Amino acid sequence: VDDTVVAIPYGSRQVRLVLKGPDHLYLETKTLQGVKSENSLSTTGLIIVENSSIDFQKFPDKEILRIPGPLTADFTVKINYAGAADSSVQFIFYQPIIHRWRETDFFPCSASCGGGYQLTSSECFDLRSNRVVADQYCHYYPENIKPKPKLQECNLDPCPASDGYKQIMPYDLYHPLPRWESTPWTACSSSCGGGIQSRSVSCVEEDIQGHISPVEEWKCMYTPKMPVVQPCNIFDCPKWLAQEWSPCTVTCGQGLRYRVVLCIDHRGMHTGGCSTKTKPHIKEECVVPTPCYKPKEKLPVEAKLPWYKQAQELEEGTAVSEEPSFIPEAWSTCSVTCGVGSQMRLVKCQVLLSFSQSVADLPIDECEGPKPVSQRACYSGPCSGEATEYTPEETEFLYGSLQEFDELYDWEYEGFTECSESCGGGVQEAVVTCLNKQTREIADETLCVSSRRPPQLLKACSVDPCPPR
Repeated sequence: VDDTVVAIPYGSRQVRLVLKGPDHLYLETKTLQGVKSENSLSTTGLIIVENSSIDFQKFPDKEILRIPGPLTADFTVKINYAGAADSSVQFIFYQPIIHRWRETDFFPCSASCGGGYQLTSSECFDLRSNRVVADQYCHYYPENIKPKPKLQECNLDPCPASDGYKQIMPYDLYHPLPRWESTPWTACSSSCGGGIQSRSVSCVEEDIQGHISPVEEWKCMYTPKMPVVQPCNIFDCPKWLAQEWSPCTVTCGQGLRYRVVLCIDHRGMHTGGCSTKTKPHIKEECVVPTPCYKPKEKLPVEAKLPWYKQAQELEEGTAVSEEPSFIPEAWSTCSVTCGVGSQMRLVKCQVLLSFSQSVADLPIDECEGPKPVSQRACYSGPCSGEATEYTPEETEFLYGSLQEFDELYDWEYEGFTECSESCGGGVQEAVVTCLNKQTREIADETLCVSSRRPPQLLKACSVDPCPPR
């Protein structure tokens, strides 16, 4: 396998080329008369190729090629690949300018009489072969600047009179110069982040009646051609900006936290256009390391608030987010001052408007998921003379209105109390205790707020009649 490294044209001087790596150099030459030859560069030392003296040095890890010049042929340096590792090649040489722009004669006059114009052009000329070649050869040299076309008036003699009259009009009106004309710019290829737009540009000519027709481009080359492509919408695309997280919504255990995510444009203004696929999430779970239980207290159970009061205090609030969600307001006061009553609250469907950072109310059906309850039972302590025990109906009513809470603790039956009487008929009451379901240890009753207390069970005992006194 071979590959061209560099083509060094006839007449070049001070050629120096270094190859580093396992591969090898070889030369191909072509004289101006078209004679071709090859040289494998297999030996170190001085070599004569096409009357050019070449100094070639071969080392285990590199090869060096020097040619003082001027080259007497076109040289092509190639690589013969020898190993899997890559080689690198560095080279420098002075190349003669062998193509130059040459100005043409004036083109024919645009009018045969009455005043016209004519222009020159430029062509790329090969100094070695004295031939005109494609313009691209002259573009290889930065110092080759293409001459601008020249313009001059011509055929200024008046045209023969017609019907004894001759129309006199200004030269510019009679023979306006050809000009560049463009179509409107196309729409930008991208709405942001840098795109391109294009248009077509053509050389046109206008006659005395105002009719415009396309003509050859060289006629307009006396002025620069308008650009046909330009950059557009180079400002940055809108991107998501996530603000700080809110505190966790709970004070213990696992909860949620929220943040506001805005779509910001290059001016820092809130806008649209950000991809929903790349939007950062606006809520995530969070864990507060504080455990969700209270240490055992020395106060007797009777001295504590009822379990459903504890449940009310633990109820978790809901934060307004950029997604429509149910937001309950605070509960009203209990409808009674003692015993079992009810509480009401308003539940709204709301959404956070990220642009104005304000909350808006939505129709209830805009929110998904179960709607929080708007009524629940409440207990304001025993009325005068009432016992603090609940009937099964009251227990069902109270528990039925609670939300879900931690289920680490649960009620369990632990047997029966001793009989209330030794004879003549008594009752035994089922003992219900609050247990830690993992350790099976007895816990404070206030910790079993999340589970339903079993109903009070009684059974008869000591039914034998008492002995007569």
